[in-house]
Amino acid sequence: MSNFKTAESVSPKHPDKLCDQISDAILDAYLTNDPHSRVAVDVAGGHGKVFVTGEVTSKSKKIDIAGIVKRLAGDVEVTENIVKQSPEISRGVDIGGAGDQGIMVGYATDETPEYLPLEYVLARRLNKYIYKKWPFDGKTQITTKDGKIVSVVASFQNAPKAELLARVKHWLRSEKLALYDKVDFHINPAGDWQIGGFTADSGLTGRKLVVDNYGPRIPIGGGAFSGKDPSKVDRSAAYMARKIAVDYLKKFNAKEVYVYLAYAIGFEQPLEATVIIDGVQHQVEGYDLSPNGIIKFLDLKRPIYEEKAKYGHFGDESELL
Repeated sequence: MSNFKTAESVSPKHPDKLCDQISDAILDAYLTNDPHSRVAVDVAGGHGKVFVTGEVTSKSKKIDIAGIVKRLAGDVEVTENIVKQSPEISRGVDIGGAGDQGIMVGYATDETPEYLPLEYVLARRLNKYIYKKWPFDGKTQITTKDGKIVSVVASFQNAPKAELLARVKHWLRSEKLALYDKVDFHINPAGDWQIGGFTADSGLTGRKLVVDNYGPRIPIGGGAFSGKDPSKVDRSAAYMARKIAVDYLKKFNAKEVYVYLAYAIGFEQPLEATVIIDGVQHQVEGYDLSPNGIIKFLDLKRPIYEEKAKYGHFGDESELL
């Protein structure tokens, strides 16, 4: 069995993360004016153009979607295609049911203070550290073996290789991390680069789901978060599953907890509510797992989502615990 574990993180100026932030900024704008807004907005962008599409039912005043896009993406051409939520979807949500079927996975581990996998936390910390100096498109990746770092990958726009390597090494020293004797550094491995973001590549809402969740060694249900109001259990039940996982980890002083919640569209209660504590399966108890119950418990109708779209939704300053 391999003891190697790897995870990546992407900067807020990565094309996919720009789309996530635009989707959630639009959601926040609607929730600011009408907390009961139903929003499902996706964004595709690249090469000077951004396409915003989706469904919105809201009492909000008109939202300046183009203004939001340009605040985050710069001087781009914006195309909008927003329609009202389908009445066949809304009728199930109106009675308190889930807005869609789906499986949501929650996870918590005692490996880190954030209750997240070590390699995932390290990749995100390094990403943030580099971004402070070079706030551009970029990626980081950390590989560990037996809890020690064995390789570091960092690719950042406008960051000269020698300076970027020096900053990575400074981060390693400042974090006082456990390292193997030889750490492989791959710093701008394809060469220094100045063309990034939407100029270099296209992006799409929801294309960084593993970064948004727990990293690649933890399964995810597959539903995207960004651009969706909390009536969509893809988002709200995933947040609740994480909350439950952390609660059980603390309650039982466990090493690792998985939570699985499954829903049917229009149906209020989950079809599955399973918690696995250090390999032993139980039923989740003591929580209102209806969509409305989750929304109320976590106070999810607030305009809080743009910030959460930057670096991942769990174990960070913006987490709802």
